[in-house]
Amino acid sequence: MKAIWIMCVAVLITACGSSSSPPAGQTEETAAPKVVVEKEKVEKVRPLPPEVRIKLKRDGKENYTWELSGTDADEVLKVNEKMRKQLGGEKTR
Repeated sequence: MKAIWIMCVAVLITACGSSSSPPAGQTEETAAPKVVVEKEKVEKVRPLPPEVRIKLKRDGKENYTWELSGTDADEVLKVNEKMRKQLGGEKTR
């Protein structure tokens, strides 16, 4: 019984080993698998805008003042102009 199993395994191994060579009618170029390389798609994430912190104060006369802080001076100036337009703060000197 073991001899039959050993012979079956030996036949399968030799059959699989001989199938790796291309048939006589085909060349090696046509037998080679085609490889398609795709570049990984990378999503472009917009960076967060610079953060501007605002401390808004209102006095008893319905006047507003504010303190601005941030890392980007241009962004702080834009926010300051926007606050002046909306709240009517101090005029520029």
